[in-house]
Amino acid sequence: MESLYILIPLSIILAFFIGFAFWWSTRNGQFDDLEGPAYRILMDDDQTTNEENIHTETNKNSKHDNSNNQN
Repeated sequence: MESLYILIPLSIILAFFIGFAFWWSTRNGQFDDLEGPAYRILMDDDQTTNEENIHTETNKNSKHDNSNNQN
């Protein structure tokens, strides 16, 4: 019976601490986007790679065209 005098106030303090930690985490954006970072890891940078490939191909073609014009 005497242990209840310690356990009940301790559980109330613990509940307030957990509530404060949850309130702080929601206010600071910890739960804003749970799925986005996981999908970002799996996404490829295809647009950047394709743009770089197109840029290098046009440079190769322009160099090839310039060499034909010199002959």
